[in-house]
Amino acid sequence: MSSLNGFSQHSGTCVTQRAEGGAVQDLQAKKAGKAAKKETSSNGALTFESPPRVDAFLNETLKLLPEELKANVKIKSITPRPPRKPRLERAASLDEKNWKRWRRFRTSQESLTDPNETSSSNGSLQEAALTSPIRGRGTPCCEPNSLHSSPDASEESPVGKSKGSTSDLGKRASEISSAFGGLLRGKAFAGSKPRLSQIMPARPLPPMELNVASHTLRTANKIDPDLMDYRHYSQNKFGRVSNSLSDTRLHGNGTVYDNCSTDSMKSTFSLLTPIRSKDVRSRSYLEGSLLASGALLGAEELSRYFPDRNIGIFVATWNMQGQKELPENLDDFLLPTDPDYAQDMYVIGVQEGCPDRREWEIRLQETLGPHYVMLYSAAHGVLYMSVFIRRDLIWFCSEVEYATVTTRIVSQIKTKGALGICFTFFGTSFLFITSHFTSGDSKVNERKLDYNKTIQALTLPKVVPDTNPYRSSSGDVTTRFDEVFWFGDFNFRLNKDRETVDSILNQNPETGVSKLLAYDQLTSEMGRGSIFKGFQEADIHFRPSYKFDIGKDSYDTTSKQRTPSYTDRVVFRSRYRDDIQAVKYSSCPVIKTSDHRPVFALFRVKVRPGRDNIPLAAGQFDRELYLIGIKRRITRELQNRRQQKDQKSSSICSIS
Repeated sequence: MSSLNGFSQHSGTCVTQRAEGGAVQDLQAKKAGKAAKKETSSNGALTFESPPRVDAFLNETLKLLPEELKANVKIKSITPRPPRKPRLERAASLDEKNWKRWRRFRTSQESLTDPNETSSSNGSLQEAALTSPIRGRGTPCCEPNSLHSSPDASEESPVGKSKGSTSDLGKRASEISSAFGGLLRGKAFAGSKPRLSQIMPARPLPPMELNVASHTLRTANKIDPDLMDYRHYSQNKFGRVSNSLSDTRLHGNGTVYDNCSTDSMKSTFSLLTPIRSKDVRSRSYLEGSLLASGALLGAEELSRYFPDRNIGIFVATWNMQGQKELPENLDDFLLPTDPDYAQDMYVIGVQEGCPDRREWEIRLQETLGPHYVMLYSAAHGVLYMSVFIRRDLIWFCSEVEYATVTTRIVSQIKTKGALGICFTFFGTSFLFITSHFTSGDSKVNERKLDYNKTIQALTLPKVVPDTNPYRSSSGDVTTRFDEVFWFGDFNFRLNKDRETVDSILNQNPETGVSKLLAYDQLTSEMGRGSIFKGFQEADIHFRPSYKFDIGKDSYDTTSKQRTPSYTDRVVFRSRYRDDIQAVKYSSCPVIKTSDHRPVFALFRVKVRPGRDNIPLAAGQFDRELYLIGIKRRITRELQNRRQQKDQKSSSICSIS
């Protein structure tokens, strides 16, 4: 049974009373061994002496009386006992439990503190009594609806039954409650139906103990002063709250953003950083500074996705030799097993690509899966380039631009040339170039001319602003970007005959690679500075990628007996020192549909924050390609499962 201030009321003993013209009468209960005395003085003051549990109810009740009634009532103070934890009557979901508990707590507070509240607080008291009953020792507990006893019970005089059995204790406690209900309404002890009126507490409610309610109820509105371990709890529950500036602001003012609070959209089941309404109002995507709070491409957003400011980039080149047949599986090519994790960006350049370019792009999307989208794709004749990026990073890319250069004398023939794609990611500009230089063992000068023509004629960037125009050169496109990756079939050969190369490879494959590079034309020209000025190349530890017999691991066995060479290369250049770190540089010997083996490189690239004054790509990507690739992937998986099921069923023999 609940009292007026939310604490439990026990009716283990009863108190009898009778008012007769101001005379004093004493009644003693011999069987219970306890006495209750009531005196009425000449000035109408009442004094009660009762067991501790009844005194608890009377003491806490009279504290909340108006001042004019307090002068006429005297009662001993006693420390109340808090109720037990509320218990749900039926199973419910986590959100429903927290919401119902919080609403019950808020309703009981509003009914006790709101002076404009017109309804009675009986409902909240009844609900608390139903959820937390406490019984007295050796006596039956009053029923929860004893506050609403019948008029007959309230009109009966308790004097004639003061010496009755213990079964009458419940009725007598009900009469006491009814009498005090009339007193709180400013009326005498009448026989009307009792109804608790609105109570105005003279002071704030006493603080709740830690064991009164669940943790969610204690932290739904504000942190209790004695709950010192909340900071440790919030860090364990919310995870990365300390990594975000907005999270530290939220916890700095002492307000808890739990799933029970209606003032916040933060969910305990999400790692997304909450956004304040005032930040959304003041946020501008047109212009922003490097350190501005809320900038889309600023330092705060960059640290949220890349705390170490480094991203992983996969760059690959492959001369497909114009073959229509595509490999059955590209996993070994795009997803090598050496690194444990996939990269953030995939850039694939193809020379002499297959006739069906769209089919090639679908195969790439199918292999990379739904976590990646194709940001851009371009072609120059049989030169293809595709840029894939993680789908949650497309919002931080600028518009993508591309340009092409033909190195043939006849511009209509586009088998040799270069294709460049550029864009800005956060505050770092990227340029990717794939090229197919002039072939021939002795045509080194022609290949250097192809390089010079490319850096001069490749008109990039067009609309996207240069991140550092003071360090750019109009005669070299590679100086206008922060990070440059140049890959393709450069056609540089080994200045050695076939017999010598074969003998070096057969003697010691591990140390033979370093011996072969001593005869490499590209390594020699880069050392002189005549080509790829300012570029670097990772150490080569793989066998020459050209020239193989199709479908075999042997080098050219035809009558031409071409010398194996490192024609397929990946070089890089950075505007800032040590921004690019080569992680892996290798080839893919599993794919044998061409006379070239695919060559790929993995890089860790430093990214800097930028300004919100660049034309954004607005999250655009090839959605049609994405859907087709995912459908292909699902279909392939279903076919594999069906085949496995058929194999299991065929391997089981039944004997009749």
